[in-house]
Amino acid sequence: MNLSSKIKSKEAAVAVIGMGYVGLPLMLQIAKCGFQVKGIDTDKTKVWMINKGKSYIEYIEDEEIKAAKLLEAQDNYTNIEDFDIIIICVPTPVTKNKDPDLSCIISAVNQLKSHLRNGQMIILESSTFPGTTEEIVLPILSESGLKVGEDYYLAFSPERVDPGNKEYTIENTPKIVSGVTQNCCEIACSFYSQFIDYVYKTSSTRVAEMAKLFENTFRNVNIALVNQLSLLCNKMGIDSWEVIEAAATKPFGFMPFYPGPGIGGHCIPVDPLYLIWKAKEYDFSLSLVETANQINNEMPWIVVGRVQQILNTAGKALKNSKVLLLGVSYKKDISDCRESPALKVIKGLLDGGCTVLFNDPYVREVNVDNQVLFSQELSTDLLSKCDCTVILTPHKVYDLNWIIEHSNLVFDTRNSTENFTKNSKIIKL
Repeated sequence: MNLSSKIKSKEAAVAVIGMGYVGLPLMLQIAKCGFQVKGIDTDKTKVWMINKGKSYIEYIEDEEIKAAKLLEAQDNYTNIEDFDIIIICVPTPVTKNKDPDLSCIISAVNQLKSHLRNGQMIILESSTFPGTTEEIVLPILSESGLKVGEDYYLAFSPERVDPGNKEYTIENTPKIVSGVTQNCCEIACSFYSQFIDYVYKTSSTRVAEMAKLFENTFRNVNIALVNQLSLLCNKMGIDSWEVIEAAATKPFGFMPFYPGPGIGGHCIPVDPLYLIWKAKEYDFSLSLVETANQINNEMPWIVVGRVQQILNTAGKALKNSKVLLLGVSYKKDISDCRESPALKVIKGLLDGGCTVLFNDPYVREVNVDNQVLFSQELSTDLLSKCDCTVILTPHKVYDLNWIIEHSNLVFDTRNSTENFTKNSKIIKL
């Protein structure tokens, strides 16, 4: 039976390499559709939890794992040749020099090449720069001696997972799909169409790779614009949040973005850097994107400066003051701290000589410059003893009325307190 027939009959065995915020939801959706799925991850704890029917992602319930009867996990590549479709969902971070780090992709592909067989399909979902699939992945797999598009199939389909988003899931978020050859693309589309409502084909893997980077670079640039606008509004004594709310009443030509303490996560801070790096190969400078990065990267330090200013106004110095941070994950209601601006805020405050405490119901501890801080339990005593409470991540579980009541000062970087009447304790970004 050929691969297309196996896909249509749900007899194709699927392996997903990387069981993080992208891989695990994808595995669950594929298994829910009726495919046999095996996750592969070097993290033995994740593998153990999946096989025990337990979730390690806060918005995925244990019951979802247990209900996925066709789902298993392993921490190695044993029997990888038995799988018909192999999806790579490994991290693509940047180095200390802000260059792309494709080591996880290259490692996974090198593991696959010696096991590659006729009829298999390899799909890359990890975000990366245009050319990765054809210039890096394809040459490695070609060492097997098999011919792409005939003996095996190679595709790229960028992930579009928004952690914690209950409205837009894998099933109802349009899926971009591309292939190294037309045949590769058609078979990949056939597969994704089994469990995703709408599949969009592109003419090449380079188009799909660029589309993914463009999506998040677009957000990065617009967030930078509104961050800079908010700084000007602060100097002018104008509420930037009210400005955005007013502008958003325009039914055309405007899309609201919101200021904050900086950008975080696995996409928005990283994807523009991949694009900037690739542009240099063509002797092209993405000056607008570089400026946006600079603005967003400066926001955590601006927050530190504002905390110092707020304390000075209250007759206190930053040094020896006690500051409580609410939320350290990069977005609300999840535990992911990758590239979280809160980590830079902590560093800046510590460097300024103040005592830093934090509370996050999803994060037990953080390590900043080899200094480990543990999440503190919120109490009236803790709030009242801190000179300033800073809202960095507006988790829904926070009782803002109670927090404001017992805090001395509240610096709100996310407009979480918009529904509260004018209160002299509250200062907005």
